[in-house]
Amino acid sequence: MDRLPKCEANYVPLTPVTFLKRASMVYGDRTSIIYAGVRFTWHQTYQRCRRLASALRSLNVCKNNVVSVLAPNIPAMYEMHFAVPMAGAVLNTINTRLDAKNIANILRHSEAKVFFIDYMFVPLARDALRLLMDDLQKSGSPEMSMPLVAVIDDIDLPTGVRLGELEYEQLVYQGNPGYVPEEINDEWDPIALNYTSGTTSAPKGVVYSHRGAYLSTLSLILGWEMKSEPVYLWSLPMFHCNGWTFTWGVAARGGTNVCIRNTTAEEMYKNMALHKVTHMCCAPIVFNILLEAKPQEHRHITNTVENPHRWCTASSATS
Repeated sequence: MDRLPKCEANYVPLTPVTFLKRASMVYGDRTSIIYAGVRFTWHQTYQRCRRLASALRSLNVCKNNVVSVLAPNIPAMYEMHFAVPMAGAVLNTINTRLDAKNIANILRHSEAKVFFIDYMFVPLARDALRLLMDDLQKSGSPEMSMPLVAVIDDIDLPTGVRLGELEYEQLVYQGNPGYVPEEINDEWDPIALNYTSGTTSAPKGVVYSHRGAYLSTLSLILGWEMKSEPVYLWSLPMFHCNGWTFTWGVAARGGTNVCIRNTTAEEMYKNMALHKVTHMCCAPIVFNILLEAKPQEHRHITNTVENPHRWCTASSATS
């Protein structure tokens, strides 16, 4: 046994990034993402993530640099869960409900190299960046600098809103689809940096490792008994513990991510009915949104929609 060292044939570091590569090979033609009038397959998602990872590298994003994002549940937010670690960097998803001061604190503490901002949150982000700049000038710390800023315009109905010169889809377009993802040699390397909501003090950071994210993902989909090719509705914010790691879990099962910008009764009911949603994560407040929907917001749902802690049918959700 002493003559059986680790090698490619018997050992590979655990990372949820491998779920995407497998999905592109096994479920390549299956729909990976649905958002309004936009659809991608798993092959396309893998290619887009490689392009974005390549673009991040061209921006001098290096191993363990932090890439922050302030965005709702849109395709870009999902793609960055793979593209950022594929570039060797660490993903920091910021709670969109925070104020400018807390966002500035997170950007400073994480030493974010790049800051992606959904067009809806440009005013909030602008205020946070002003606070960050003032803070850095007062501190006089030469080793700290402002992050590069990139706006995520709406992929379905572009708005033209900008803050700085960089834009998400342009970066994807400019990236190399043949980019070879950064090799993960140590599964203990960080994959994500999350922060608390700052309700009792300044936000506190928590680091996920590649190994931890991989094992959490598998435990959740096994515990939920999530079968192959689920249709998952993103009612849970992806900024919330990386969507409880279901961001990576849906790829592991070759499922379809149904992304919605706003967690409203109308949006949820419409997408559940239209796309035959099979799974969604519902905190009590989300169930209340569904139960308190106005009559015109309801849709007839014929299939069962499962939740990690309970399940609901059309009759129980609409009664």
